[in-house]
Amino acid sequence: MVNEKIDGGKAFDWGRTSEDYAKFRDIYPDEFYERIAKRGLCVNGQNVLDLGTGTGVIPRNMRKYGAKWTGADIAENQIEQARRLSAGMDINYVCSPVEEAEFPESSFDVVTACQCFWYFHHETLIPKLCAMLKDGGFFVPMEMEWLPFEDEIARQSEELVLKYNPNWTGAGMKRQELFVPECYFDKFKLVYHEEYALPVHFTRESWNGRMKACRGVGASLSESETAAWEKEHTALLEKIAPPEFDVKHFAAFAVLEKL
Repeated sequence: MVNEKIDGGKAFDWGRTSEDYAKFRDIYPDEFYERIAKRGLCVNGQNVLDLGTGTGVIPRNMRKYGAKWTGADIAENQIEQARRLSAGMDINYVCSPVEEAEFPESSFDVVTACQCFWYFHHETLIPKLCAMLKDGGFFVPMEMEWLPFEDEIARQSEELVLKYNPNWTGAGMKRQELFVPECYFDKFKLVYHEEYALPVHFTRESWNGRMKACRGVGASLSESETAAWEKEHTALLEKIAPPEFDVKHFAAFAVLEKL
């Protein structure tokens, strides 16, 4: 994937990091899912589509609330990992760019998109969403980001990514409302949004894996660059981090109702 607005146009491919993604990016605390379910979203009796599903983190962790899930992702390797991790679960996966995913009209009560909303071609996606969603259905983009200006381990880890990938635009996140482009408001209304602090627990190994599986490292650097980064990051964590620790994050989501 190439987007001139992301990482200075540097190509990235989540399929390259699927194994690390499957192992290290299923990290959302229960509170993250509970806040969505408490809004009456992704719960009993609902059909839900998760766009940019990756390894199926959202469907796998929210199926306990009773909804029927489908996940779609552009990367074949991600979908393979999702199917492996979802063995025995009633989750359907489709390998497709979100803008090209084909489903019957009025198929879903809710469509979710976690950690991927900014990658979409919104003008193409919006009519697709309107067709796929039932009348009064909801689109729910969500995100969870570490806070480098509030957390020293996150700050130094981020600086090391920038050393190897200076144009990485995933750096420097702050607490903020999830941004929804203006083009959505012709077809949707914003009915709710929420932003909150969320500590996430790691070991040195799992934080190294989480960072390695980010866009700025495993999805875009060469194998030799990734190996060099990982060696340096492992040494860094031995100096600055205890064996287990929390990293300060914030989470945010928006609830858009189809008009």
